[in-house]
Amino acid sequence: MNVGWSLLAVIVLLLIPWIGVGVLGLDSLFGIVIPYACFLVFIIGLIYKMIYWAKSPQPFKIPTTCGQQKSLSWIKYSRLESPFTTWEVVLRMFFEIVFFRSLFRNLRAELQGRRLIYGSAKWLWLGAILFHWSFFIILLRHLRLFTNPVPEIIQGLDFMDSFLQTLGVPPVYITDVLIIAGLTFLLLRRLVDPKVSYLSHGSDYFPLFLILSIAITGVLMRYAIKVDIYGVKHLTLGLVTLKPTIPDVKIGTIFYIHIFLVSVLAAYFPFSKLCHMVGVFFSPTRNMANNNRYVRHVNPWDYPVKYTTYCEWQERFRDLLEQAGLPIDDEWCKEQQQTQKTQ
Repeated sequence: MNVGWSLLAVIVLLLIPWIGVGVLGLDSLFGIVIPYACFLVFIIGLIYKMIYWAKSPQPFKIPTTCGQQKSLSWIKYSRLESPFTTWEVVLRMFFEIVFFRSLFRNLRAELQGRRLIYGSAKWLWLGAILFHWSFFIILLRHLRLFTNPVPEIIQGLDFMDSFLQTLGVPPVYITDVLIIAGLTFLLLRRLVDPKVSYLSHGSDYFPLFLILSIAITGVLMRYAIKVDIYGVKHLTLGLVTLKPTIPDVKIGTIFYIHIFLVSVLAAYFPFSKLCHMVGVFFSPTRNMANNNRYVRHVNPWDYPVKYTTYCEWQERFRDLLEQAGLPIDDEWCKEQQQTQKTQ
């Protein structure tokens, strides 16, 4: 049911610009108005999320650790698994964000009879790496559509991504193949694996179908359904310089489908699980040092509370305590009062 509704939603999204541009001719709506509106939602939503996360107090030290904590000087501790300093936290975050270090250690659990067997699950790490890195490189490559002249670093990245052209094979971007392979694996994993399928919701399938449709429409524009690249450049430069105009030449309906899906993804991003890309920087399980033995962590939720000390309680019930024959500790109370004055 979750798969069907998610796939149906993406099909409807594909039909909207196809009818809007191909039949009704609403080029300005799908080329200017909707991209601006969706990216405005993206920016405002992301800023709101970041402020909300930044304001959330951290009552406890809860870094995720699986290594020896720093204690005595002669005990070697794990600098990345149990970071003690801010620099070690930065290194841990770097390897986590760039190389998915914790996912690389992911294990697969299976019940064989009455025994729980653990095994390696590197395929998930590989699929995630292929998708995320390809997606990131494709985003960088697309900067050539929004800049004039195109920076040399983007030109170099474009050349490296398509270096197979120099070997005489069809001009295929490596990342185009890898992102579709990575997305296909992540999608099949949710469809085929019974445990993962049971835990999956529509919010898991919809972004996979949406991003896969964006990748496929982009590949179709490059290799099958040709578009007017000069018209595309004219439109994208106008969008980024806030002087949008629809070119006189007919770009192609497939381009408007592509940019509409990208706009929907941008608007959907701050309110979806995809926002983990930004949320990881605000996660206390990752961005906190495991130094609670060295630095006292103060709960930001703490606030002054009026409470009754033992000495105040003793003075209040002195008569009853004396009648009951219970001891009165005046000397200790005097010492406590003297200590408070000294402090």
